[in-house]
Amino acid sequence: MPAPIRVAVTGAAGNIGYALLWRIASGSTFGADQPVILQLLEIPPGMEKLAGVVMELRDSAFPLVHDIIATDDPNVAFKDANQIFLVGSRPRSAGMDRADLVAANGPIFVGQGKAIDNSAADDVRVVVVGNPCNTNALIACANAHKIADEQFTAMTRLDHNRAIGQLSKKSGVAASKIDGVAVWGNHADTMYADCTQATVDGKSATDAFEQDWLRGDFLKTVATRGKAIINARGASSAASAASAASDHMRDWFLGTNGRVVSMAVPSNGAYGVPKGLIFSFPVTIADGKYTIVEDWPVDDFAKQKIAQNVEALEGERTAVAELLG
Repeated sequence: MPAPIRVAVTGAAGNIGYALLWRIASGSTFGADQPVILQLLEIPPGMEKLAGVVMELRDSAFPLVHDIIATDDPNVAFKDANQIFLVGSRPRSAGMDRADLVAANGPIFVGQGKAIDNSAADDVRVVVVGNPCNTNALIACANAHKIADEQFTAMTRLDHNRAIGQLSKKSGVAASKIDGVAVWGNHADTMYADCTQATVDGKSATDAFEQDWLRGDFLKTVATRGKAIINARGASSAASAASAASDHMRDWFLGTNGRVVSMAVPSNGAYGVPKGLIFSFPVTIADGKYTIVEDWPVDDFAKQKIAQNVEALEGERTAVAELLG
Protein backbone atom coordinates (compact mmCIF):
# COMPACT_ATOMS: atom_id res chain seq x y z
CA MET A 1 0.00 0.00 0.00
CA PRO A 2 1.42 3.44 -0.91
CA ALA A 3 2.24 6.10 1.65
CA PRO A 4 -0.67 8.33 2.71
CA ILE A 5 -1.29 11.56 0.85
CA ARG A 6 -2.40 14.66 2.71
CA VAL A 7 -5.75 15.97 1.50
CA ALA A 8 -6.95 19.40 2.68
CA VAL A 9 -10.59 20.46 2.42
CA THR A 10 -11.77 23.96 3.32
CA GLY A 11 -15.34 24.61 4.38
CA ALA A 12 -15.24 21.01 5.56
CA ALA A 13 -18.37 21.25 7.72
CA GLY A 14 -20.46 22.80 4.94
CA ASN A 15 -22.85 20.85 2.77
CA ILE A 16 -20.44 20.32 -0.13
CA GLY A 17 -17.50 19.53 2.15
CA TYR A 18 -19.60 17.08 4.16
CA ALA A 19 -20.64 15.19 1.02
CA LEU A 20 -17.12 15.30 -0.43
CA LEU A 21 -15.35 13.87 2.61
CA TRP A 22 -17.09 10.51 2.35
CA ARG A 23 -16.06 10.20 -1.30
CA ILE A 24 -12.43 10.89 -0.38
CA ALA A 25 -12.43 8.66 2.70
CA SER A 26 -14.03 5.71 0.88
CA GLY A 27 -11.33 5.64 -1.83
CA SER A 28 -13.52 6.70 -4.73
CA THR A 29 -11.48 9.88 -5.30
CA PHE A 30 -7.85 8.77 -5.10
CA GLY A 31 -8.19 5.02 -5.46
CA ALA A 32 -9.13 2.01 -3.37
CA ASP A 33 -5.53 1.43 -2.23
CA GLN A 34 -4.49 5.06 -1.56
CA PRO A 35 -4.43 6.02 2.16
CA VAL A 36 -5.20 9.61 3.08
CA ILE A 37 -4.65 12.02 5.93
CA LEU A 38 -7.59 14.45 6.05
CA GLN A 39 -6.75 18.05 6.97
CA LEU A 40 -10.00 19.92 7.48
CA LEU A 41 -10.37 23.71 7.67
CA GLU A 42 -13.30 25.71 9.00
CA ILE A 43 -13.84 29.26 10.20
CA PRO A 44 -13.92 29.60 14.01
CA PRO A 45 -17.76 29.66 14.26
CA GLY A 46 -17.86 26.38 12.32
CA MET A 47 -15.45 24.43 14.52
CA GLU A 48 -18.14 22.84 16.71
CA LYS A 49 -19.97 21.61 13.63
CA LEU A 50 -16.67 20.34 12.22
CA ALA A 51 -16.07 18.38 15.42
CA GLY A 52 -19.31 16.51 14.69
CA VAL A 53 -18.15 15.78 11.13
CA VAL A 54 -14.90 14.35 12.50
CA MET A 55 -16.89 12.17 14.91
CA GLU A 56 -18.86 10.74 12.00
CA LEU A 57 -15.73 10.12 9.95
CA ARG A 58 -14.16 8.23 12.83
CA ASP A 59 -17.39 6.31 13.40
CA SER A 60 -17.29 5.23 9.75
CA ALA A 61 -13.93 3.49 10.38
CA PHE A 62 -12.63 3.98 6.85
CA PRO A 63 -9.55 1.77 6.38
CA LEU A 64 -7.88 4.34 4.12
CA VAL A 65 -8.13 7.24 6.61
CA HIS A 66 -4.88 7.27 8.59
CA ASP A 67 -5.48 10.53 10.46
CA ILE A 68 -7.87 13.48 10.67
CA ILE A 69 -6.80 17.02 11.55
CA ALA A 70 -9.46 19.67 12.22
CA THR A 71 -8.39 23.30 12.46
CA ASP A 72 -9.32 26.93 11.84
CA ASP A 73 -5.72 27.79 10.84
CA PRO A 74 -5.02 27.60 7.07
CA ASN A 75 -1.32 27.02 7.65
CA VAL A 76 -2.14 23.92 9.71
CA ALA A 77 -4.73 22.68 7.20
CA PHE A 78 -2.37 23.11 4.24
CA LYS A 79 0.78 21.80 5.97
CA ASP A 80 2.49 19.44 3.48
CA ALA A 81 -0.85 18.99 1.66
CA ASN A 82 -0.63 17.17 -1.66
CA GLN A 83 -4.24 17.73 -2.75
CA ILE A 84 -6.36 20.72 -1.76
CA PHE A 85 -10.06 21.32 -2.29
CA LEU A 86 -10.89 25.01 -1.72
CA VAL A 87 -14.60 24.58 -1.08
CA GLY A 88 -15.32 27.21 1.55
CA SER A 89 -16.42 30.62 0.33
CA ARG A 90 -19.07 33.16 1.13
CA PRO A 91 -22.34 32.24 -0.61
CA ARG A 92 -24.37 34.78 -2.53
CA SER A 93 -27.01 36.37 -0.33
CA ALA A 94 -30.18 38.24 -1.28
CA GLY A 95 -29.42 41.36 -3.27
CA MET A 96 -25.84 40.35 -4.17
CA ASP A 97 -24.83 40.31 -7.80
CA ARG A 98 -21.78 38.48 -9.19
CA ALA A 99 -19.55 41.56 -8.74
CA ASP A 100 -20.49 41.67 -5.04
CA LEU A 101 -19.65 37.98 -4.72
CA VAL A 102 -16.25 38.49 -6.35
CA ALA A 103 -15.48 41.34 -3.96
CA ALA A 104 -16.65 39.43 -0.88
CA ASN A 105 -14.64 36.28 -1.60
CA GLY A 106 -11.45 37.82 -2.97
CA PRO A 107 -9.74 38.48 0.39
CA ILE A 108 -10.46 34.90 1.53
CA PHE A 109 -8.49 33.50 -1.39
CA VAL A 110 -5.63 35.96 -0.94
CA GLY A 111 -5.06 34.49 2.51
CA GLN A 112 -5.48 30.93 1.36
CA GLY A 113 -3.10 31.41 -1.57
CA LYS A 114 -0.45 32.74 0.81
CA ALA A 115 -1.00 29.87 3.25
CA ILE A 116 -0.68 27.32 0.43
CA ASP A 117 2.55 29.01 -0.63
CA ASN A 118 3.87 28.88 2.92
CA SER A 119 2.80 25.40 3.92
CA ALA A 120 1.75 23.01 1.13
CA ALA A 121 3.86 20.30 -0.47
CA ASP A 122 5.79 21.23 -3.60
CA ASP A 123 3.65 18.84 -5.67
CA VAL A 124 0.35 20.23 -4.41
CA ARG A 125 -2.68 20.18 -6.71
CA VAL A 126 -5.42 22.70 -5.96
CA VAL A 127 -9.01 22.76 -7.19
CA VAL A 128 -11.18 25.75 -6.32
CA VAL A 129 -14.83 24.85 -5.86
CA GLY A 130 -16.08 27.93 -4.00
CA ASN A 131 -17.65 30.48 -6.35
CA PRO A 132 -16.84 32.50 -8.34
CA CYS A 133 -14.33 29.68 -8.71
CA ASN A 134 -12.40 30.83 -11.81
CA THR A 135 -11.56 34.21 -10.31
CA ASN A 136 -11.03 32.79 -6.82
CA ALA A 137 -8.49 30.39 -8.34
CA LEU A 138 -6.81 33.31 -10.11
CA ILE A 139 -6.49 35.18 -6.81
CA ALA A 140 -5.15 32.19 -4.88
CA CYS A 141 -2.67 31.39 -7.66
CA ALA A 142 -1.43 34.99 -7.84
CA ASN A 143 -0.69 34.95 -4.11
CA ALA A 144 1.22 31.66 -4.15
CA HIS A 145 4.50 32.77 -5.69
CA LYS A 146 6.45 29.53 -5.15
CA ILE A 147 3.76 27.22 -6.56
CA ALA A 148 3.55 26.85 -10.34
CA ASP A 149 0.46 28.35 -11.93
CA GLU A 150 -0.55 25.03 -13.48
CA GLN A 151 -1.02 23.57 -10.00
CA PHE A 152 -4.13 25.74 -9.53
CA THR A 153 -7.41 24.85 -11.24
CA ALA A 154 -11.11 25.67 -10.90
CA MET A 155 -14.03 23.30 -11.16
CA THR A 156 -16.17 23.29 -14.27
CA ARG A 157 -16.70 19.54 -13.96
CA LEU A 158 -20.16 20.20 -12.54
CA ASP A 159 -21.14 21.92 -15.80
CA HIS A 160 -19.53 19.05 -17.72
CA ASN A 161 -21.48 16.45 -15.72
CA ARG A 162 -24.71 18.42 -16.02
CA ALA A 163 -24.27 18.49 -19.79
CA ILE A 164 -23.78 14.72 -19.91
CA GLY A 165 -26.82 14.28 -17.68
CA GLN A 166 -29.01 16.26 -20.07
CA LEU A 167 -27.74 14.34 -23.11
CA SER A 168 -28.42 11.10 -21.26
CA LYS A 169 -31.95 12.16 -20.35
CA LYS A 170 -32.77 13.34 -23.86
CA SER A 171 -31.39 10.25 -25.59
CA GLY A 172 -32.20 7.55 -23.04
CA VAL A 173 -28.56 6.43 -23.25
CA ALA A 174 -26.56 5.80 -20.06
CA ALA A 175 -24.14 8.57 -19.07
CA SER A 176 -21.27 6.07 -19.30
CA LYS A 177 -21.84 5.88 -23.07
CA ILE A 178 -21.54 9.63 -23.63
CA ASP A 179 -18.10 11.04 -24.43
CA GLY A 180 -16.42 14.08 -25.94
CA VAL A 181 -18.30 16.89 -24.16
CA ALA A 182 -16.22 20.02 -23.50
CA VAL A 183 -17.03 23.03 -21.34
CA TRP A 184 -15.41 26.33 -22.29
CA GLY A 185 -14.98 29.42 -20.14
CA ASN A 186 -16.36 30.45 -16.80
CA HIS A 187 -18.38 28.51 -14.23
CA ALA A 188 -21.28 30.88 -14.76
CA ASP A 189 -24.29 31.15 -17.02
CA THR A 190 -21.97 32.24 -19.84
CA MET A 191 -20.20 28.85 -19.93
CA TYR A 192 -20.41 26.94 -23.20
CA ALA A 193 -21.10 23.20 -23.09
CA ASP A 194 -19.76 22.15 -26.49
CA CYS A 195 -21.21 18.95 -27.97
CA THR A 196 -19.80 19.29 -31.48
CA GLN A 197 -17.29 16.47 -30.84
CA ALA A 198 -19.48 14.49 -28.43
CA THR A 199 -20.73 10.99 -29.08
CA VAL A 200 -23.80 9.24 -27.67
CA ASP A 201 -23.38 5.46 -27.71
CA GLY A 202 -20.92 5.92 -30.57
CA LYS A 203 -23.18 8.23 -32.58
CA SER A 204 -22.31 11.88 -33.14
CA ALA A 205 -24.31 14.13 -30.83
CA THR A 206 -24.82 16.57 -33.69
CA ASP A 207 -26.54 13.75 -35.60
CA ALA A 208 -28.46 12.49 -32.56
CA PHE A 209 -29.92 15.87 -31.58
CA GLU A 210 -31.22 18.93 -33.41
CA GLN A 211 -28.81 21.83 -33.49
CA ASP A 212 -31.53 24.21 -32.31
CA TRP A 213 -31.86 22.14 -29.13
CA LEU A 214 -28.09 21.88 -28.57
CA ARG A 215 -27.69 25.65 -28.93
CA GLY A 216 -30.97 26.51 -27.23
CA ASP A 217 -32.78 24.62 -24.49
CA PHE A 218 -29.82 22.33 -23.78
CA LEU A 219 -27.40 25.20 -23.12
CA LYS A 220 -29.99 27.13 -21.14
CA THR A 221 -30.75 24.11 -18.94
CA VAL A 222 -27.07 23.43 -18.19
CA ALA A 223 -26.30 27.11 -17.58
CA THR A 224 -29.22 27.64 -15.20
CA ARG A 225 -29.22 24.25 -13.51
CA GLY A 226 -27.97 25.64 -10.20
CA LYS A 227 -30.87 28.08 -9.96
CA ALA A 228 -33.35 25.34 -10.87
CA ILE A 229 -32.02 23.13 -8.06
CA ILE A 230 -32.30 25.98 -5.55
CA ASN A 231 -35.89 26.54 -6.65
CA ALA A 232 -36.70 22.83 -6.39
CA ARG A 233 -35.08 21.89 -3.09
CA GLY A 234 -34.64 25.24 -1.37
CA ALA A 235 -30.86 24.86 -1.20
CA SER A 236 -27.95 25.02 -3.61
CA SER A 237 -26.27 22.03 -5.26
CA ALA A 238 -24.24 20.10 -2.71
CA ALA A 239 -24.04 16.38 -3.49
CA SER A 240 -23.61 16.96 -7.24
CA ALA A 241 -20.96 19.63 -6.61
CA ALA A 242 -19.10 17.29 -4.25
CA SER A 243 -19.32 14.50 -6.81
CA ALA A 244 -17.92 16.79 -9.51
CA ALA A 245 -15.06 17.92 -7.23
CA SER A 246 -14.22 14.27 -6.57
CA ASP A 247 -14.33 13.52 -10.32
CA HIS A 248 -12.07 16.50 -11.07
CA MET A 249 -9.40 15.48 -8.59
CA ARG A 250 -9.69 11.74 -9.31
CA ASP A 251 -8.93 12.32 -12.97
CA TRP A 252 -6.09 14.73 -12.15
CA PHE A 253 -4.60 12.13 -9.79
CA LEU A 254 -5.25 8.93 -11.75
CA GLY A 255 -5.48 10.18 -15.36
CA THR A 256 -8.18 9.98 -18.01
CA ASN A 257 -6.68 7.32 -20.32
CA GLY A 258 -7.20 9.61 -23.31
CA ARG A 259 -10.74 10.60 -22.36
CA VAL A 260 -11.55 14.33 -22.67
CA VAL A 261 -12.79 16.14 -19.56
CA SER A 262 -13.31 19.80 -18.69
CA MET A 263 -11.12 21.77 -16.29
CA ALA A 264 -10.62 25.49 -15.73
CA VAL A 265 -6.86 25.97 -15.90
CA PRO A 266 -4.45 28.88 -16.44
CA SER A 267 -4.57 29.66 -20.14
CA ASN A 268 -1.40 29.21 -22.18
CA GLY A 269 -2.85 31.36 -24.95
CA ALA A 270 -4.69 28.50 -26.65
CA TYR A 271 -7.78 29.37 -28.71
CA GLY A 272 -7.03 33.07 -28.29
CA VAL A 273 -7.73 33.05 -24.54
CA PRO A 274 -5.37 35.55 -22.84
CA LYS A 275 -2.50 33.88 -21.01
CA GLY A 276 -2.99 33.38 -17.30
CA LEU A 277 -6.78 33.68 -17.31
CA ILE A 278 -8.35 30.72 -15.47
CA PHE A 279 -10.50 29.34 -18.27
CA SER A 280 -12.22 26.01 -18.88
CA PHE A 281 -10.87 23.95 -21.77
CA PRO A 282 -11.17 20.38 -22.97
CA VAL A 283 -8.20 18.52 -21.46
CA THR A 284 -6.70 15.07 -21.19
CA ILE A 285 -4.68 13.98 -18.16
CA ALA A 286 -1.76 11.56 -17.81
CA ASP A 287 0.87 11.08 -15.11
CA GLY A 288 -0.71 13.74 -12.92
CA LYS A 289 -0.51 16.47 -15.58
CA TYR A 290 -3.30 17.88 -17.72
CA THR A 291 -2.89 18.94 -21.34
CA ILE A 292 -5.21 21.33 -23.14
CA VAL A 293 -6.50 19.53 -26.24
CA GLU A 294 -5.02 21.09 -29.37
CA ASP A 295 -6.83 21.52 -32.68
CA TRP A 296 -10.31 21.13 -31.23
CA PRO A 297 -12.65 22.26 -34.04
CA VAL A 298 -14.07 25.66 -33.07
CA ASP A 299 -16.89 26.98 -35.21
CA ASP A 300 -18.19 30.56 -35.31
CA PHE A 301 -20.75 29.88 -32.57
CA ALA A 302 -18.03 28.49 -30.28
CA LYS A 303 -15.76 31.45 -31.04
CA GLN A 304 -18.57 33.81 -30.03
CA LYS A 305 -19.16 31.92 -26.76
CA ILE A 306 -15.44 31.78 -25.96
CA ALA A 307 -15.13 35.52 -26.56
CA GLN A 308 -18.13 36.16 -24.29
CA ASN A 309 -16.48 34.19 -21.49
CA VAL A 310 -13.13 35.90 -21.99
CA GLU A 311 -14.85 39.28 -21.67
CA ALA A 312 -16.62 38.23 -18.47
CA LEU A 313 -13.50 36.81 -16.86
CA GLU A 314 -11.35 39.78 -17.84
CA GLY A 315 -13.96 41.99 -16.18
CA GLU A 316 -13.73 39.93 -13.00
CA ARG A 317 -9.93 40.06 -13.14
CA THR A 318 -10.04 43.84 -13.42
CA ALA A 319 -12.38 44.03 -10.42
CA VAL A 320 -9.87 42.16 -8.21
CA ALA A 321 -6.67 43.59 -9.71
CA GLU A 322 -5.45 44.90 -6.34
CA LEU A 323 -5.65 41.34 -4.90
CA LEU A 324 -3.45 39.69 -7.52
CA GLY A 325 -0.23 39.57 -5.55
